[in-house]
Amino acid sequence: MQEIPKGANVSLTALSEDAGAVVVSLSWTSASGAGDADVSVLLLDENGKVRDENDFYFYNNPAAADGSVQLLGKTPTDNGDEDRISVDLTAVPEGVARIVVAASRYAGARFGDLDDLRMTVADRSGEPLVGYSIDDAGVETAFIFGELYRRGEEWKFRAVGQGYETGLAGLATDFGIPVLEESEEAEQEGQEGDGEQEEAVPAPAAEGLDPADAAASTLATGPVAEPVVAPAPAGGTTPAAVPAQTRGRSPRTTRKKVTLPKVAKKSLAENESWSQARLFPVPSLKSDREREVRATSVLLSVMAQVPEFGRRLTAGFGAPAGRMQTFTEVSLPHGDTPRRPDGVIRVERAGKLWTALVETKTNGNPLKAEQVQAYMDIAARRGYEAVITLSNDVALEGRPMVEVKVDGRRKHKVSLWHLSWAEVAHQAQMLIRHEGVGNAAHAWLLQELLTYLRHEQSGCHGFQNMGAAWVPVRKGIEDETLGHGDARTVEVVESWERLIRQVCLRLGGELGQKALPVQRARRGSDPQARRVTAADRLCADGKLSAELRVDGSSSVITVSADLRTSKVRTSVEVSAPEGAYPLVTVKRLLKLLAEAPADLHVESLVEGPGTAVGSGPRGTLERLRPEPGDLLPADGSAVAGFRLSLLKGMGSTRGNTESGFIRSVDDAVERFYHGVVAHLGPVEGRAGRRG
Repeated sequence: MQEIPKGANVSLTALSEDAGAVVVSLSWTSASGAGDADVSVLLLDENGKVRDENDFYFYNNPAAADGSVQLLGKTPTDNGDEDRISVDLTAVPEGVARIVVAASRYAGARFGDLDDLRMTVADRSGEPLVGYSIDDAGVETAFIFGELYRRGEEWKFRAVGQGYETGLAGLATDFGIPVLEESEEAEQEGQEGDGEQEEAVPAPAAEGLDPADAAASTLATGPVAEPVVAPAPAGGTTPAAVPAQTRGRSPRTTRKKVTLPKVAKKSLAENESWSQARLFPVPSLKSDREREVRATSVLLSVMAQVPEFGRRLTAGFGAPAGRMQTFTEVSLPHGDTPRRPDGVIRVERAGKLWTALVETKTNGNPLKAEQVQAYMDIAARRGYEAVITLSNDVALEGRPMVEVKVDGRRKHKVSLWHLSWAEVAHQAQMLIRHEGVGNAAHAWLLQELLTYLRHEQSGCHGFQNMGAAWVPVRKGIEDETLGHGDARTVEVVESWERLIRQVCLRLGGELGQKALPVQRARRGSDPQARRVTAADRLCADGKLSAELRVDGSSSVITVSADLRTSKVRTSVEVSAPEGAYPLVTVKRLLKLLAEAPADLHVESLVEGPGTAVGSGPRGTLERLRPEPGDLLPADGSAVAGFRLSLLKGMGSTRGNTESGFIRSVDDAVERFYHGVVAHLGPVEGRAGRRG
């Protein structure tokens, strides 16, 4: 990969023969784990202006109808997460001369508070072509990272690194997007409220809706006026300025999306024992082979029939937006014995084909390296672009699912990608419950797919086994016989990391927001070395720990499994508002937690010397409700915040049964989020752990 400095440019076609479509990645790290920014893309004409509002892509308008631009969202990395954008340069309209890639922060946050700001461009196969790092960020609240631009018949990349102290509103103004200042916005909203103007749908925040419910409500009733500057922070504050054409009387012209209602229609069955007829039945499945064949056919057929879903699963693998066809049980020559991959995906765009082989495993069966290697060889010989593996396992950063050898003498490159069944279910749920699809038939097909994947006989349940090392490591910790350097502890740490990534997928799919693991290691650190360090901590204190964060919230949820006490602890820290009376703050917190479980542990965090924060009084919610003053330190020390924790019994077995460890962690996070974190909207989460 070529590194270039600020202001430099490079030809993409000179770097790769496969640069007709690229994946642009923006990444950063934060010491607290809570730093975030929102990515946006602007298509500009020869005059450096957008042609119309549809040339602006952001979190509420993530994809172009022609497939030229698609925001793929955040992807967990070893050191945090990165935002990826798929750009099909062959589909970009002729009137577009430049594609600007930017990011913005909200609620007064600055880019100088983030570390390792970086932009990379990879070709269709995923091979990184060019990278650019920003090391001079300061008070800016919006940044243009770089741009793709035409020069004759080729596309080039320029490292820009231009910051704006005026946020996304200032950046948008520069490129011809009209912006309403705060006073003008208030005046217009007042006029709209008089009933004399065209009716406008109130913003979800004004109705006091939960963000996930608001998103589902908006999508179910069709598109409404959406702000296109930075999103409101967790507290619901409206941005200072928004582009004019997205407000009240000028709603977006995007196509209406369809989502399924949250409440199922009343059944006409005579009794509850009747089973509803399903498009994809599963009770007849008898063997793992039958499960693999059925699951592959079901998934690939829905991908071909629901363009939004097929595009969602393949865009990150370099596939263009185009007509998709899928096939199962194909026969391909391979020496004396033909090979039969489980499936083939073919996408046609502008007369060009993108093709991938698919290898599927269900019911926890592992992928076989020799089988995947054979498909990689076949793909290289036949000019296919990718091999996609699909199983219950979850991929880890820096840890390939299977080891394969790539013949460097071959000119044609083949990319190896992996999907988890949990990720497939997550993407289906995001579309039918939160983001919407083109019509009701597509929504129904996705619901049938989701029902199939969740059936106990499908074998497509995601990560469901902690591995052979789980029981001996757990017993070694209980007996205090486990020694440092035991290779089995690293296996357990890897399984724990896979479990946390899957928990994030399930929680995010339910909420309609991305939930991501928080990594506090600096970018570029060795992921395996980090896992060895975590394994040493496991030997020392018998605990597995992780942190996760829901997109749009600064609250960091800590999950800790204590193998010595067999308890799972979920916790979050919240800050005390500055300048408020301590007792008023405590009462306000307890009021917010009125519906929280009575066994919730509440601990005050007391300011100490310097920046240190120590533990103060604590108690269960049940005991503190009648006596809120018990949370205040007797010596009058200032209260910096509170730590809220729930404890749950830990499952012991390695599987996903009711008594299994995986189920207990999943249930603990779900109970904690819905029982505690969801009630903390008005209270800011702390950026990270202290004390």
